[in-house]
Amino acid sequence: MDLRHLRYFVAVAENGSFTRAAEQLGMEQPPLSQQIKQLENELGVLLFQRLTRGVRLTDIGLVLLDQARALLGMQQQFLSTAQGLARGEKGHIRVGLAGAVSLLPMIPLTVRRFREAWPDVTIYLEESNTPALRKALHDRAIDIAIVRPPVPDGAGLLVSPLLEEETVVALPKGHPLAIHPNLELEMLADEPFIIFPRELGPGFHDAILSACHNAGFTPRMGQQAPQIASTVPLVAAGLGVSVVPRSLHQIHSGGVTYHSLGAKAPRAELAIAMRGGQHVPLLSNFISTLRACCRDMRDSTVTLTPGLPDMEAGQAGA
Repeated sequence: MDLRHLRYFVAVAENGSFTRAAEQLGMEQPPLSQQIKQLENELGVLLFQRLTRGVRLTDIGLVLLDQARALLGMQQQFLSTAQGLARGEKGHIRVGLAGAVSLLPMIPLTVRRFREAWPDVTIYLEESNTPALRKALHDRAIDIAIVRPPVPDGAGLLVSPLLEEETVVALPKGHPLAIHPNLELEMLADEPFIIFPRELGPGFHDAILSACHNAGFTPRMGQQAPQIASTVPLVAAGLGVSVVPRSLHQIHSGGVTYHSLGAKAPRAELAIAMRGGQHVPLLSNFISTLRACCRDMRDSTVTLTPGLPDMEAGQAGA
């Protein structure tokens, strides 16, 4: 059965006349009568009583009218959803965030702007570490991820640079170096370093070690942090110092001060990762919004006050 026949059936029922229905549909009356007769033959029922003037629904036709309207409504909803998906205006997007990325101001800004522009799209955020996000992309558990490159075993993924975040030094409150508003890496040569496992962010991990070597020393490893953001509570416990992404200054563990680094400071790189071959307008819209927010905030920096712990924030993953 052609849905077009249902549209004809509803039009005739609502107009009570083949002639008026044909005018509404923009067609001649004889072909419309033939189409209705064809539908009745296909269904094996009489839908209309033919009167001297116009037509009237039979009891069966009256029952089927509501169902015909429902089917046509579903067709319209299907077309609307399909067209919305094609334009990236409907659906949902699952976004993975590497450790501490959720603390970057660009993330809530991107979500807010995206929701304002495409209110019918639902955004799901998931925080994990880069290896886990890579697996989630391969398993199609998420659609896109903001990761710390390089991405291990990234075959089949498209990875493009997003930004380089500044790093700062996290010191225990009361540390002798905390009196200095700005630090140089070589000033930390004798300090135990708290750092996360390399597999969670090999690029950032190696950047920290390389920067220390360029400053003339090999860092003395202290307690290993299970996640990138977990370095801050360990610093607060007096177990050592750490070089962390600037966004982590929002984590307040009750006893940490943050200090800017000089020219030798490493950078914490972030990248966008997604499956190759994805040509989804919704993802393109999200990436465009994300990059626009990064550009808008590129010159925005946070002033760090030595000796003053920053605002409280929730625990983040790595």
